[in-house]
Amino acid sequence: MTIKILSIASEAVPLIKTGGLADVAGALPAAVAPHGVEMTTILPGYPAVMKALSRPRALHTWDSLLGEKARLVSGKIDGHPLLVVDAPAFFQRDGGPYVDGAGRDWADNWRRFAAFSRAAADVAGGAVKGRKFDLAHAHDWQAAMALAYLRFAPPEAGSRIPSVMTIHNMAFQGHYGADLFPALALPPQAFAMDGVEYHGGVGFLKAGLEAASAITTVSPTYAREIRTPEFGMGLEGLILSRHGQVHGIVNGIDTTQWNPEADPALKAKFGVKSLAKRDANKRALEAEFALEPGDGPIFVVISRLTWQKGIDVLLECIDHLVGIGGRLALLGSGDRAMENAFHAAAMRHPGKVAVRIGYDEALSHRMQAGGDAILVPSRFEPCGLTQLYGLAYGCVPVVARTGGLADTVIDANLAAVMGGVATGVQFDGVHYAALADAITRTVTLYWQRDTWRAIQRAAMKTDFSWNRSGKAYADLYASLIAETP
Repeated sequence: MTIKILSIASEAVPLIKTGGLADVAGALPAAVAPHGVEMTTILPGYPAVMKALSRPRALHTWDSLLGEKARLVSGKIDGHPLLVVDAPAFFQRDGGPYVDGAGRDWADNWRRFAAFSRAAADVAGGAVKGRKFDLAHAHDWQAAMALAYLRFAPPEAGSRIPSVMTIHNMAFQGHYGADLFPALALPPQAFAMDGVEYHGGVGFLKAGLEAASAITTVSPTYAREIRTPEFGMGLEGLILSRHGQVHGIVNGIDTTQWNPEADPALKAKFGVKSLAKRDANKRALEAEFALEPGDGPIFVVISRLTWQKGIDVLLECIDHLVGIGGRLALLGSGDRAMENAFHAAAMRHPGKVAVRIGYDEALSHRMQAGGDAILVPSRFEPCGLTQLYGLAYGCVPVVARTGGLADTVIDANLAAVMGGVATGVQFDGVHYAALADAITRTVTLYWQRDTWRAIQRAAMKTDFSWNRSGKAYADLYASLIAETP
């Protein structure tokens, strides 16, 4: 029998993306399909999403969805079922999904995503004729309130179904003041410690974690880390109280989009048996970033420029990196002071350090194919995808030992190198000495040509497709449905 899941997400590739959440929400339907699961994704009706719909068909209307008119329309996302909450007052806006054209958060984000969650709860609970689901799966704070609505204010036609709450990043919680609670259209008993109340206000993510039948994170190590004050961001007590329902499932990558043997973005395609062809991509990367040609290693960074990502420590290490023969190519954006500091480093080291501010999907492919090592010095990283792309492209990951980085990269210590299983370089503690030492280790390994090739080959042979993770999600869904009366 086919299990029917409603996946509730604020973004999903290929329609709308700001981060890794979109990659996961976009990949899950295909990942679980071979395991007897039909997944329908529900998204907000942003301009890009509405534009991508071909002949949208209206299935349901709301005269007042938290005060605004809305309708539910159907479509497809990569061949899988798609539902869209078309509420123009909430989502038909210039700018991004969460910010305006100036990069400022929309002031009514709480209302926008509460409305989206209310609509998703109606759909999951059976209020839309002809649509019945066995389980609701919510992603991050923007969708978390759907589980609270299902718990405290289910649609009249609804039946109780199990649910899953996935944390992609505990740092983003959707915490708002108590004054907005009356506008959420929840019963008074929902404003309680085991409901939506959080430190005297309303916590969207917290509400979803309380209401969910099971909680997942995007790596086993992160599932353990969020039980501690350092990573739990104030919710570690809740996670500890529900530890038996917390599961860590590593993200996969789309191996059709990230395949160096078939990637149209590359100067030269290559594989694990044809690594020599990879050199053409390195030469092309040197030219594209105006780096001095040479045999030494090129480190690449593809990242948001934030404290979480350890970018401040990387800035401290640039002179050391260049001093031992490395070069650096960076693509990213974020903190303005960090952006300016990288520009200053590029001026200080012309031909050795090059910076592109912004995001360019095709360029990120070329950097993974032409760079020798990718730096990911994150202070915390629920899963991380750039290191997985690096593994697939033979761009050796240099990562902090945290979260999904610890779960997906095997450190090139002596035993791992001798055993032929090393896939990258790990380091403990995001500070200058640790990162500088990891960079030095990487450069030393790079000049041991046979060892370096062996690390690249081991990395490229690693299977981080969605096959295993898709089955893990399908098994979790099946167990929760079986346990529900």
